[in-house]
Amino acid sequence: MAKAKAPRRTLDSYTVKPINKTVKPGDCVLMRPSDPSKPSYVAKIERIESDGRGPHVRVRVRWYYRPEESIGGRRQFHGSKEVFLSDHYDTQSADTIEGKCMVHSFKNYTKLDAVGNDDFFCRFEYNSSTGAFNPDRVAVYVSNFPFFNANFMV
Repeated sequence: MAKAKAPRRTLDSYTVKPINKTVKPGDCVLMRPSDPSKPSYVAKIERIESDGRGPHVRVRVRWYYRPEESIGGRRQFHGSKEVFLSDHYDTQSADTIEGKCMVHSFKNYTKLDAVGNDDFFCRFEYNSSTGAFNPDRVAVYVSNFPFFNANFMV
């Protein structure tokens, strides 16, 4: 007879042991990629669950994509720290969390006194299956002056 699955418990927070940081739903985190030559993935924690049988904790995340991970790739006007909030959700082991990060609005990002390694900004939502952006236009600035609206339709 097969063992019954233990019910999943939703947790309010979880302390990631290797980094000794507590994460909770709504936090943005860096997730370890399977290929160590790639940069960490950026994700927003939606839910934290325990299977109730042991220390194994899983996080439900909503992925951010880097421009080079999107259909159409990186363009000239993309910032080096720019990410797109996607419609791609996934469940991962909490053990793959490498650290916490901050994803700012573009407006708040431009007001930072210093940009750290764990600071990113987001101007768009990205549909991972169609490659569509919302909004599909944004002002592009050259030398701090509005230059034109860039169209992101591919």
